[in-house]
Amino acid sequence: MHIMKIQKVEQPVIRLPWVNSMGVIGDPGCEGLGTYNMKVYAGTLEKSAEDDITLIAGDLVPAGNAHYYEEISALTEVIAHNDIYVLRGNHDTGAYTDYFGRKNYALLAKEFSVVVLDNAMRTFESDGLELLKQVLQMEEVHQVIIAFHIPIPNHFIRNSVSEEEFERLKEAYTPWKNKVKYFLCGHVHSRFEDRIDGIPLICTGGGGALIEDVSEDIRACDVEHHMVHFFMEKNELAYRFDELSENAYDTERKVPILRENLEKTVASELMAHLKYLMFADRAKRRGMDRIANLFEALAASEYHHARNFYSVIQNKMPFGESVEAFIPGEEFEYQHFYKMMEEYALQKDAPLTKQAFSGAAAAEKVHTELLKEAAAIDNFDKETVYVCPICGYVMTGDPVPDRCPVCGGPKRQFEVFQS
Repeated sequence: MHIMKIQKVEQPVIRLPWVNSMGVIGDPGCEGLGTYNMKVYAGTLEKSAEDDITLIAGDLVPAGNAHYYEEISALTEVIAHNDIYVLRGNHDTGAYTDYFGRKNYALLAKEFSVVVLDNAMRTFESDGLELLKQVLQMEEVHQVIIAFHIPIPNHFIRNSVSEEEFERLKEAYTPWKNKVKYFLCGHVHSRFEDRIDGIPLICTGGGGALIEDVSEDIRACDVEHHMVHFFMEKNELAYRFDELSENAYDTERKVPILRENLEKTVASELMAHLKYLMFADRAKRRGMDRIANLFEALAASEYHHARNFYSVIQNKMPFGESVEAFIPGEEFEYQHFYKMMEEYALQKDAPLTKQAFSGAAAAEKVHTELLKEAAAIDNFDKETVYVCPICGYVMTGDPVPDRCPVCGGPKRQFEVFQS
């Protein structure tokens, strides 16, 4: 008999005397349930297994219809190792209560409590605020997390509930303010910590959605996907952020047959991507713009398929180290493999193959030089890069030659990549 991990909350107060810790995952699904994003969510579920329970801090799905709820529930049930509770976010509309039950409820753990309040519509519901008062009045309750999706007014972002709504919340907890240890929210696809009315505010939205800029001080490039752990330490409720490696979930990559077939599928999808792009080019040259547009769209679709399949098996390095990791492959290609294939093609009287490898080798050498410069990410200053569409040669600097130095393609056809 399968014991459900996702808990459908039927009672306003749930006692969990065996619970000593809680993992929190923010905003896993609001940008879509594609494999690329769901790998991050899968990683947080596995990491949260060290806690007794997990709370999803809203936006489990991109929209509130049954299809998305079924899909995310099925994935969660397979990967989760502990009980999952859900907090409603602004994307969790429609059939939310059919799958997860009450929108306002309280979890009473062994030494701390969590009061979940629905503010997905930017207002706190009256029955939620009444529940908060009831829980705070309990003699057995001492250390409380007040959890909701959309932040209260803070020092970092304006994307919050109104001051009037915060005053309603404040009025509810103020008589027992000494019991409130943390405010907890999601909604913002990043992380920050603040102090509001003397109480720490923890904002976490790094459980799957792409990380975004919050302010000049909190940039997307400085924040990793993450989750939060709450735990007891010396009789006090404490927390820590746990940054998530993009390889955190690698269960499926370790299954040989899956990995082999995923690799074959990636190659097949990328081949389709290339074929469609090349046909789109042919259509453009004949002035058949609608046909070209269709095949460019199909090519984009095949690329995204390939990305999803590849994300399951990809073994990523931390971003800051990633650029340098591409250099050995480029060096091997132009120093050894391409040179060897040129010689073999020459022996077999295959001049087109020889020419293709020769042109590519020249480009790969430039790739290597540029990657070595880009390894110092913050100091890389090349704003414009040109690519010859005839042979793929890469050029930087201004001015660039009137013709490609490898194949002689004209400057007017160069593809321009400008930051």
